[in-house]
Amino acid sequence: MTNAPVDVLIRRTAPDVPLPSRAHPGDAGTDLITTEAAELAPGERTVLPTGIAIALPDGYAAFVHPRSGLAARYGVALVNAPGTVDAGYRGEIKVIVVNLDPRKSVRFERFDRIAQLVVQRVETVRFHEVAELPGSARSTGGFGSSGGHAGEHHPYAPYALKGQ
Repeated sequence: MTNAPVDVLIRRTAPDVPLPSRAHPGDAGTDLITTEAAELAPGERTVLPTGIAIALPDGYAAFVHPRSGLAARYGVALVNAPGTVDAGYRGEIKVIVVNLDPRKSVRFERFDRIAQLVVQRVETVRFHEVAELPGSARSTGGFGSSGGHAGEHHPYAPYALKGQ
């Protein structure tokens, strides 16, 4: 099933900036670039401009996600990932990047791809205050309650210990 495209108005805040585009057909995100060069030492962060502003239709938001290649190769992450662009925001989209590599600086040149923008429909909600929430199988378990890390209890640990 193919969804009809959502029309998003876009304004360039830098006249020569390329418009966001998908690297491959079917990609969820469109590439965001930086309009300024920057160098980040280990542990440093900065705000990089993208040269674009958008007007999303009501009922939609755009989310700024990290690029996996930058994370894997250079230790670059987004401080507030994913960053949320609300439908009513009309300012330039900016990306807060941080260099998590403990030894090497990372350099960005003008028009380097720095993040990806994913536009999604978002639901409008009404909150209803109650004295108690209904029960669930998970209940209040959070922050690691499902295990899966070698340093924590694993649900199959009793089987691994047999014969030792």
